[in-house]
Amino acid sequence: MATTEFIAAIELGSSKITGVAGKKNSDGSMQILAYAQEDSSTFIRKGVIFNLDKTAQSLTSIINRLEGELKNSIAKVYVGIGGQSLRTVRNVVSRDLEDEAIISEELVSAIGDENIAIPVVDMDILDVAPQEYKVGNNLQANPVGLVGSHIEGRFLNIVARASVRKNLEHCFQQAKIDIADQLIAPLVTANAVLTESERRSGCALIDFGADTITISVYKNNILRFLTVLPLGGNSITRDITTLQMEEEEAERLKKAYGDALYEEDPEQEETTCKLDDDSRTIKVTDLNNIIEARAEEIIANVWNQVQLSGFEDKLLAGIILTGGAANLKSLDEMLRKRSKIEKIRMAKLPRNTVHAPSNILKKDGSQNTLFGLLFEGNQNCCLTETAPQPASTSATSKPEPEIHKTVDMFEDDQELKEQARLTRLKKEEEERKAKLASQEAERNRKQKEKEERKRKKEAEPSWFKIKVKKTIEEMTNIFSEDENDKMS
Repeated sequence: MATTEFIAAIELGSSKITGVAGKKNSDGSMQILAYAQEDSSTFIRKGVIFNLDKTAQSLTSIINRLEGELKNSIAKVYVGIGGQSLRTVRNVVSRDLEDEAIISEELVSAIGDENIAIPVVDMDILDVAPQEYKVGNNLQANPVGLVGSHIEGRFLNIVARASVRKNLEHCFQQAKIDIADQLIAPLVTANAVLTESERRSGCALIDFGADTITISVYKNNILRFLTVLPLGGNSITRDITTLQMEEEEAERLKKAYGDALYEEDPEQEETTCKLDDDSRTIKVTDLNNIIEARAEEIIANVWNQVQLSGFEDKLLAGIILTGGAANLKSLDEMLRKRSKIEKIRMAKLPRNTVHAPSNILKKDGSQNTLFGLLFEGNQNCCLTETAPQPASTSATSKPEPEIHKTVDMFEDDQELKEQARLTRLKKEEEERKAKLASQEAERNRKQKEKEERKRKKEAEPSWFKIKVKKTIEEMTNIFSEDENDKMS
């Protein structure tokens, strides 16, 4: 039976693109209805799209697979924005008031608008997290109604390179997928896993991804700091490949034998692990020496960013870890030793319950952003067609004939469906090329018009030439008149 009401979301990660559709239950839980995933390591790096065509193709495939499970069409999806360039920038806007004035809502809005209007070089302001407003010597979350002669608005602007949003929108347009809303991925993750108490007391959320690590700091229910490091689980995996193996094999060994604080028992025989592709074995000690060295570097960088936030001594709720790479054994203990913070927990699932088959639901923290996008969604993403209403409702008017939808006789024929999909992709590619050709022709036309105008302008006499010519003619006439007078 086709599903007619659901929320759809897509997460673009450095290792995979994942699409999901689900339905919210009355108790606040989420029922997963469809799920699809594709590898993205060849066209997304550090959370940033660098091959637009491959990304668009992958998005099309994800949507087709989701629609196949839902037995219905998807009108729009929620998507998260992330990547290496995502960070926060502090800004202050001040206003001097005449004498003592009451601060109005309009004044606060004007200060907020002035903050957004301040240009950031090569960056887009994606969102703003107001910090506090300083009236006199007091800091207020909401200054409306207070009396003062000076107000100072403090803001935390969430910015990213302008190309991040531009490339994202281009890929979805190329794949002919409408975006319901673009949500900032770290904020979505925080909403999914952090409690209100943790946000209020002060905490650092660290999301360990494949190619990036995102650090978000909260205090008094306000985002205080956000940054993304170009490090992740793949950094460790690539180091392991120096033991002469492929990345897939290195990833398997890391998950099976990896330990950030490995200590071998001197009383036991030296442990080894065998590679799949041949009979070669390596020492677990050698493996973990590599893992520990890189893990120490990662943790040092993470903690340095927390210190740069200025809230390292105000994290009463401690540190919350999430993300697939955070599952490395003893990584939390290494962070505990470095930060001297004892309160560290691992968020493996969102706070709200997710109902899904065991082969889909991974209890390792790698899906928190994806499910967070679903919980943030509030629009029905199903493509629904409304039947036209009759123009007249009088008793004498004849009833409109019942419209029956055409039944697809080949609904279950996968081969024909695949052919139809390939035909649609080919048609879309032809339309895209035709559009590009049209745009190129328009550019050439405008260029020719510009060159023609320039040529005509150069051919026309300048103002100076006209003026000089007119002056010479006037002087010639004067001299001619003088000669005539003498002769007379």
